[in-house]
Amino acid sequence: MTGKQRAYLRGLANSIDAKYQIGKGGVDEQTIRMLDLALEANELIKVKVLENSFLDVRATCGEICERIGAEPVQCIGSKFVIYRESRENKTIVIPK
Repeated sequence: MTGKQRAYLRGLANSIDAKYQIGKGGVDEQTIRMLDLALEANELIKVKVLENSFLDVRATCGEICERIGAEPVQCIGSKFVIYRESRENKTIVIPK
């Protein structure tokens, strides 16, 4: 993904809320399944890592992206944004 494409997705992510949270349970199979389904439905999601989890936000984002085949878009503070093109519900058109 190019910098221009990532910037475009960051702009789209500004208007969405963090609907998904990772708490002290960490990244388990249920969390991975939930985020996988969310990406298939929305393509772009924002996730918040709660303070009580003691997880590193960048490392958590990287692990999740690797496990579900997503692209990291942005990590700021305790939140990160990830993107994956939907197979069934493609709605976001990324500039080339």
